[in-house]
Amino acid sequence: MSEAGATEILVNQQIVTAMKAHDGVRTTTLRLIKNALKNKAIEKREVLTPAEEQQALGTMIKQRRDSIDQFTKGNRPELAEKEAAEIAVIEEFLPKALDEAGLAALVADAVAEVAAALGKAPSPKEMGTVMKAVQARLQASGARAEGRAVSELVKKALAG
Repeated sequence: MSEAGATEILVNQQIVTAMKAHDGVRTTTLRLIKNALKNKAIEKREVLTPAEEQQALGTMIKQRRDSIDQFTKGNRPELAEKEAAEIAVIEEFLPKALDEAGLAALVADAVAEVAAALGKAPSPKEMGTVMKAVQARLQASGARAEGRAVSELVKKALAG
């Protein structure tokens, strides 16, 4: 298991830089990223692909967003801020997230593709098919988007 993925190598370099700068939050977050990637690779028993690395980091971001919701509800803003800072560090290792306009265009293309395949405009019943088409386009473009945002835009497109 001595081989490391590209992201893991970059994270190791960033840990050294953060430690030299005495940036505690960044150092801790980078170590969490390193451990998550290493654990995923051990679980898989081989080096992670870039897509698998992105998936692991995406999971970390989702967990932190859930924590922010809980801390905000529990009136713990200082903990929510810590989680938000960790998200900012993790996002540095992911491709740029699509903005809403770019995502809306991608959803419109996917809806048109599904409509052409069905021979009619897709209804809300075909949401799963449209979501798969959107995810395939996201993966092909190398971009990323939050699942919740994609889902809401697909619902709007199919309803209207």
